[in-house]
Amino acid sequence: MTVCVFFPLTLCLLHRPVTALLVYGSRAKIRLFPPLTDQGFHMTNTAAFDRVPATGSDFLTQLENLKQRFAAMKPEFEVTVRDPALGVEGHVVVWNTQISAGGPLQFSGKGGTRITPNLTLDEVRMLARTMALKNAAAGLPLGGAKSGLCANSSMDGFETQYRRFVSLCKPFLHENGGVFGGFGFDIGGKPEHALWACDELQSTRSFTGKPVHMGGTDYDREGIAGLGVATAAKAFLDLNKNDIAATRFAVQGMGAMGAAVLRYFSEHGAQLASMADPKYGGTWVFEKPLSHDLRDALIRMDFDKATALLPMEGTLISVDAADVLYHDVDVVFPCAVQNVITDENVGRIRARLVVEGANGPVTESARLALHDRGIMLIPDFIANPGGIIAAFVELTHEAGDKVAAAKSMTIAKITENVGRVVDLACLHNVAPVQAGMYLALSRIFDLKTVG
Repeated sequence: MTVCVFFPLTLCLLHRPVTALLVYGSRAKIRLFPPLTDQGFHMTNTAAFDRVPATGSDFLTQLENLKQRFAAMKPEFEVTVRDPALGVEGHVVVWNTQISAGGPLQFSGKGGTRITPNLTLDEVRMLARTMALKNAAAGLPLGGAKSGLCANSSMDGFETQYRRFVSLCKPFLHENGGVFGGFGFDIGGKPEHALWACDELQSTRSFTGKPVHMGGTDYDREGIAGLGVATAAKAFLDLNKNDIAATRFAVQGMGAMGAAVLRYFSEHGAQLASMADPKYGGTWVFEKPLSHDLRDALIRMDFDKATALLPMEGTLISVDAADVLYHDVDVVFPCAVQNVITDENVGRIRARLVVEGANGPVTESARLALHDRGIMLIPDFIANPGGIIAAFVELTHEAGDKVAAAKSMTIAKITENVGRVVDLACLHNVAPVQAGMYLALSRIFDLKTVG
């Protein structure tokens, strides 16, 4: 075994006139969700903003300083473990832990476990860094981390490799006095991995996403990440006093995330107007609300049943799954892959609200371009921390019904954070992604300015 270890040194809303709603982007005449009520956003507890930079220029300057500090950060802990005899090579990276001081998981970081044949330490570092941002944006007292195993989870002999990897990482786990919060699901993960890990560790405390009967939240099956994304959209609509029952939405990508978004957002009465996925042949549009049977088939990812019902209720307008992004709807949820909205196609977006369900579906420059057009965007690190919130509940709560507790915390945290992002964006006329980044980084560096 080779081991290398490094240790380097409430919804805050302030009553303001409706015109505050019209300052997104450079075109003040563009309304996000016309018509607006004449009450506008209601903001309370203005003290939360007492130490936020006084002007938009100061805000952007401080944000840039925070981004530079974050870019200069190095992992607090990283380890590579190997067992050449079994072909095992894996990595654990904990990006930051100070944010967890005083919390129930003191001085630890958490993220999922990625399993791919070509996984590298650099990739795990990048993912741990992303988790640091996501965990802070969620408002959790928890640092960012990621683990990974360089393997093919479908190959014969994988169980032996996986169990050995878990065993090699055991000394670094938080429950054993280390800084690594534990394993979880990510790309390459399968339900049986939770059973293997808990058996190998003789403990259920260091794997999240476990089945309910093992004391877990089963957050993939419950679609808690998708609940968070749907909640982010609902939170903004509620702030803007829009009738969700009259809202039409589109979803790109009908995998686990897209299916969960459909499930939870439509529960509020919103109507699916368009959806796309290559496995269903491209982009479909719907003039009428989905039948119970089709909605249920899409949510359960019952491909055969959904494929049979789609031609009866919808129209296939394109074999290109990207075309769903350009549909004239109130909300679009890109839930497929990265970089589907770029400088090349951002001008074609007609939705009034974009909520990122996938990781990085909109490029940085396109995010700002949407802002300039007056289109609200809720970035992934604000909208999509439901999985890590559920993991936090799983590790820290003694509640009998951890699924209900995880869903409740997800709704509360994301609703609050969307409100804070909207507040900051309105206050300084900056893009929501800039406000969200400020919110997350200020928490990482403990500025105590925005909660």
